[in-house]
Amino acid sequence: MRKYMYIAFLFLAATSCKMATTLVDTAGELLRGEVVARAGTHRLHREQLENYIPAGVSREDSINLAHQYINAWAEDLLLLDMAEEQLSDAEKDVSAELEDYRRTLLKFRYQQRYIEQRLDTLITDEEIARYYHANPDKFRLERPVMKARYLIIPADSKNLKNLRNLISSDDENSVVEAASLSATSAIKYVDASGVWTDALLLAQNLDMDYRIMMASIKGSFVEWTDENRILHMACLLDMVPEGKTAPLEYCEPRIRDLILSGRRHELEQRLEQDVLQDARKNKKFVIY
Repeated sequence: MRKYMYIAFLFLAATSCKMATTLVDTAGELLRGEVVARAGTHRLHREQLENYIPAGVSREDSINLAHQYINAWAEDLLLLDMAEEQLSDAEKDVSAELEDYRRTLLKFRYQQRYIEQRLDTLITDEEIARYYHANPDKFRLERPVMKARYLIIPADSKNLKNLRNLISSDDENSVVEAASLSATSAIKYVDASGVWTDALLLAQNLDMDYRIMMASIKGSFVEWTDENRILHMACLLDMVPEGKTAPLEYCEPRIRDLILSGRRHELEQRLEQDVLQDARKNKKFVIY
């Protein structure tokens, strides 16, 4: 009731047709519940806000998201209004910057199309090996890399001794048996014997601190029991220490990226040269 009386008062206080029209529009929006916030002359409508909040979120999360959006919306527009009011016409003239950005964006898009049409993405094993052997210093290890089988298991498990033997075996049947036995005995078991793994990542997978894991290496095993009597154990089947050149297999994805990056750079340089050469040839570029 008070809301309606307040709106009626606004109508009576209006002194011009234009002001009355504005108040009518505002009152109508408020009565329909369409406006949820105002920042200067800007209004945020419920539909805009609802489009921002994903379906299925809790009421609490919905409220938090709404507050975040409203505050960001108001800050953006109020800052823009302040800039419009306080900057000079010359300062507000951004046509030169927009044109510079447009030109930069167009050149970038053309360069990308030029490269994509000409880039040879086929990289042979021979190319990878050649790059690897020609650049050994690029592949020095900052941390060890390892091939391992690891598990997390209660320290009092009756199958622990058997699993310890199985995961260290080279016999394929023993590996299969270890996986089967771990399914019912271990909290976690992973056979990563076929790939090189960064020691830091191995420690994370073992739920161990990296320094603790490295200090817990005894022979080919890592064994550490936490305060809950849970054993974190890994069998290290192979390891290359830090400071050494990483295995080719480990470096292969990075080498592919390096070779492709080099090819992209060559195409960029070729484009720059071709543009000038073609322009000179066709009399489009002349130095007086």
